[in-house]
Amino acid sequence: MSRIGKQPVVIPAGVKVSIDKGVVKVEGPKGKLQFTHHASIKVATDGKQITVERPDDSKQSRALHGTTRALVNNIVTGVSKGYEKRLKIEGVGYQAAAKNKGVELTVGFANRILHVPKAEDQLTVAVPDPTTIVVSGPDKQKVGQFAAEVRESKKPEPYKGKGVRYENETVRRKEGKSFASSK
Repeated sequence: MSRIGKQPVVIPAGVKVSIDKGVVKVEGPKGKLQFTHHASIKVATDGKQITVERPDDSKQSRALHGTTRALVNNIVTGVSKGYEKRLKIEGVGYQAAAKNKGVELTVGFANRILHVPKAEDQLTVAVPDPTTIVVSGPDKQKVGQFAAEVRESKKPEPYKGKGVRYENETVRRKEGKSFASSK
């Protein structure tokens, strides 16, 4: 039995859950999300919690059991608390600015780079200071994907550490060339 799959997902106050023909719809204070689960997996709710069950012990059913439970838990957490990714910008002259509900990066290229999330993704991009970007929203996958796209604009390089990185990310630094005198 899957240790994650057998745990029920507790529905917090203010969150509505409906399950209809393989689609789990969740609505809460942070937004609405839905998830279509595999036909062989059974998802049920009693109003206080959501349970996920599998039909047999085949390899595919075991794999889908824990995955389905984790994805359902992610959407319940997303509509109640939301998710957030924080990015830091390192480097002289490197900065970010809020523009058109997105973020405009100045990271050492001739042109500025503009990243605007799609309207249906329900993402919020904030720039509290010129070297910090905060991406938040109810969908964990979309928050992470947008943050990864912003980071991809200028990955941190290993010699000086300049670029866009996640807030708690550590970048392995390299030593660079050293010129030793020959005797």
